[in-house]
Amino acid sequence: MLKLLKVTIILNLLTTFSYAQTVTVVDGETGLPVEMTAVTTPGTNPILFTNSNGQVDLSSVAENDSITFSCLGYQSFTSVKSVLAKSNNQVALMYSRLGLNEVVISANRWNQQSTSIPSHIISISKKDMYLMNPQTAADLLGISGKVFIQKSQQGGGSPMIRGFATNRLLYSVDGVRMNTAIFRGGNIQNVINLDPFAIQNTEVVFGPGSVIYGSDAIGGVMSFQTLTPEFSLSDQPLITGSATTRYSSANSEKTEHFDIRIGWKKWAIATSISSWDFDHLRQGSNGPDDYLKSRYVQHQDSVDVTISQDDILLQIPSAYSQINLMQKIRFSPNKNWDFQYGFHFSETSSYGRYDRHNRVRNGMPRYAEWDYGPQKWMMHHLRIVHSAKSILYDELSINLAQQLFEESRVDRSLNRTERNTQTEEVSAFSINVDLKKSTGKRNQVFYGAEYVTNDVTSTGMLTDISTNISTNGPSRYPQSVWNSIGIYVNDEFTLNKKVVLNSGLRFNQYTLDADFDTTFYPFPFTNANINNSAITGSLGAVIRPAKDLVISVNLGTAFRSPNVDDLGKVFDSEPGAVTVPNPDLKAEYATNADLGIAKVFGNRIKVDVTGYYTILQNALVRRNYTLNGLDSILYQGEMSRVQAIQNAAKATVYGVQIGLEIKLGYGFWLSSDLNYQKGEEELDDESTSASRHAAPTFGLTKIGYRNHGLELIIYSAYQAEKSFDNLPQEEQSKDEIYAKDGNGKNYSPAWQTYNFKAVYQFTKHFSVSGGIENITDQRYRPYSSGISAAGRNVVFSVKANF
Repeated sequence: MLKLLKVTIILNLLTTFSYAQTVTVVDGETGLPVEMTAVTTPGTNPILFTNSNGQVDLSSVAENDSITFSCLGYQSFTSVKSVLAKSNNQVALMYSRLGLNEVVISANRWNQQSTSIPSHIISISKKDMYLMNPQTAADLLGISGKVFIQKSQQGGGSPMIRGFATNRLLYSVDGVRMNTAIFRGGNIQNVINLDPFAIQNTEVVFGPGSVIYGSDAIGGVMSFQTLTPEFSLSDQPLITGSATTRYSSANSEKTEHFDIRIGWKKWAIATSISSWDFDHLRQGSNGPDDYLKSRYVQHQDSVDVTISQDDILLQIPSAYSQINLMQKIRFSPNKNWDFQYGFHFSETSSYGRYDRHNRVRNGMPRYAEWDYGPQKWMMHHLRIVHSAKSILYDELSINLAQQLFEESRVDRSLNRTERNTQTEEVSAFSINVDLKKSTGKRNQVFYGAEYVTNDVTSTGMLTDISTNISTNGPSRYPQSVWNSIGIYVNDEFTLNKKVVLNSGLRFNQYTLDADFDTTFYPFPFTNANINNSAITGSLGAVIRPAKDLVISVNLGTAFRSPNVDDLGKVFDSEPGAVTVPNPDLKAEYATNADLGIAKVFGNRIKVDVTGYYTILQNALVRRNYTLNGLDSILYQGEMSRVQAIQNAAKATVYGVQIGLEIKLGYGFWLSSDLNYQKGEEELDDESTSASRHAAPTFGLTKIGYRNHGLELIIYSAYQAEKSFDNLPQEEQSKDEIYAKDGNGKNYSPAWQTYNFKAVYQFTKHFSVSGGIENITDQRYRPYSSGISAAGRNVVFSVKANF
C-alpha cells in the first residue's frame, strides 16, 4: 500500500512538472491565444513558437534563463520560467506597433532576430490579412504599403520593389525557390499561384539576397511561409482549423476556404483548400475616360462580332476562377529530427489579358482573342531538419523540391480564322542543404549548397477555327535545360551588446543549353550554350546605441544569370516590334548600399527611414537587333522591327523608404509608409530613360482603433503622377495602358483612394470582417497596369475557428 502511494505521488509530481513546461500566450485585451509568438532565450538556443492555441513547450529551457516573448503587433515581454510558474504559466502580451525586435526567417533560411540582420525586412501576418482581405497573394504584398503591384489583367499581380520587378526579384515558398527559367523581364503573374489563406507569414527582404538565394535576388526577396502542422503538447490530439467565406461587390467575388490541422505527439497533418470565382471587374465612375472601353469581341455563328457594352465600367474580359490545395504531413521521432512533406497545387481558369484586348488597328479591335490559358503550379516538398551539437553543425536543414509549372497563351487577330496557341511547361527540381553552427558565444556561421535544374518544354499550335484542324506552330521558347549550383557562407558576429556584424560570400555556376527549331524562323543557329559563374558578397552591421534606436548599414552585390526567356524568346513586345533570340548573353550584376535608422520616441512614436542606391551593370535589356542582316521581319502578318535582349546598358536606382507609427492613445493609432524611387537606364545613343519598374512615389496611410474584439481602420492609398517625359521610352507608345495628358500624350495620372475596414471577434470561434474600398469610386490604374483597379467595392467575410 505504501509503495502504491509513493508511485502515485511521483506520477502526480511528474505530471504537474510536465504541464508546468507548457506556457500559454494570450492577447492582453481579448484573452485570445496569440499564435506564432517567438520565444527566445540568451545565446544560440533554437527559437520556439507558440501553436494555434498560443501554447509553447519550455522543457528545453533552463529554470533561470530569461525568456523573451515577441510577436508582430505586440510589445515584447521578458521573464524567467520560475516566475512564469507563479502566474499560472500564462503570458499576456499587450498590443503595440512600435517594436524594434521581431523574429524573421527569410534572411538566412533560419529563425533569427531582426536586430541581427542589416537588411530592411518587413512581415505581414495572418491577422493583417484577415483585416485587409486581399483577394490574391499579390494583393497581400500590396497591403504592406511598401510593395507596388502592377496588373495587366485581373488574374495577375507583378510586384515592384526598389525599382526592380519580375525576374530581378526572388520568390520563395517554404524556403524553396519559385523562380523558373522562363521568368520574363516583362510583368508576370506567378505570385497568384499562392493561396493567401494558406500563408502563415509573409516576409519581404529589401535589397540584394543573392548570397543566400542565388540568381535573380537583386531588388528583394519575397518569402512565404505556409501553414505548418503542429504537434500536440498533451496526450490529447490538437485539432484546430478555420472556415472562411467572402463576397466582394466590384467583381462579384465568391470565395470559400477551409483548413484543418491535427497533431499528435509525433505526427501531425495540415490540410487547406480554397476556391475563388471572380466576375468581370468594375472600375470606378470618376476618372480618365481613356480607361473606358465600350466594346468587346465575341465569336458568333463563325463570325467575329463587336458588341457594345451596356455598362462601360465593366472591364470585359477579366473574369476568372481559381482553386488551391495544400496537404502537409509532419513526423518527429524525437527532439532531434523533424520530417515534413508538403504538397501544393494551384490552377486558374483561362482569363483574358485585358490590355491586349484594348489594342486597336484601323479603328477596330486588334484581337478577337488574347487569353492566358489555365495557369498551373504543383510542388512536392520534403524538408528534413536535424538538431545536434556536432563539429559540422548545430542544426541541419535539407529541402528537396520538385515543381511543375504550366502556362499558355492563346491569340487570334480579328476576323482571322487562325488561332495561335503557345504552351510552356517547366519541370523544376531543387535541393538545398543549409547548416547553422555556433563557433562561440558571440559567433554563428550559416553555410550551405544549392542545386537547381529547370527543364523547359515549349510547343506551338496553329488552329483553323473554321475547320478545327490544328498543325504545329512556332513555339515561344527553344527546348532548354537551365542549371545552377552554388555554395555560400554567411557569418554573424556579435561584437558587443550594441553591435552585430554580418558578412557573406557565394559562388555560383550556371549553365543553359537550348535547341532551336528553324522551321518557322530562319535563325542563323540551331543551338546555344551558356556556361559561366558569378561571385557575390555582402557586408553589414546592426548598431543599437540605445534600446529605442537601431542603425543598419549594408553593402551587397547580386546577380541574375541569363535564363531561357532572355536567350530564346520570340514574341511581340509592342505593336510593330518583335523580339528574337540572342545566344550571346552574360549575367547582369548589381551593387547596392543601404542605410537604415529606426527610432522610438517616448514609447509613442516610431520612425523608420531607409535609403538605398543600386547600380546594375551589364543590364539585360531589349534593344534593336538584326536577324540574318535584316532589321525588320514579317511577324503575325505585320512588318516588325527586330529586337533582342542584350547586355547593353547600365542602370541606377536610388530611393528612400519612410515609415511612421504613432500611438495616439485610447486605442487609436496612426501609421504611414512612403516610398520614393528613381531609376535611370542607358539607351543605345548613350542618353538615359526612366527605368520601367521604378514606380512613381506611392504610399499608404492608416488611422486605426483597437478595443477588445473590435478593430477598425480608415486608410488612404496613393500614387504620384508619372508624366510622359518621365515615362520609360518603351512605355511612351502604349496607348492601351495610359491616359492622355493635355497634349494628347500618354502618362500615368496621380490617384488616391479612401477606404474603411473592420473586424469584430464575437467569440473565440466566430468573427466577421469587411469594409468599403475606394469609397469615392475613383477610376484609376496603378502605374504600368493594363487594367483599372476596382471601383467602389463592398467586402464582407465570415470566419469560424475551431
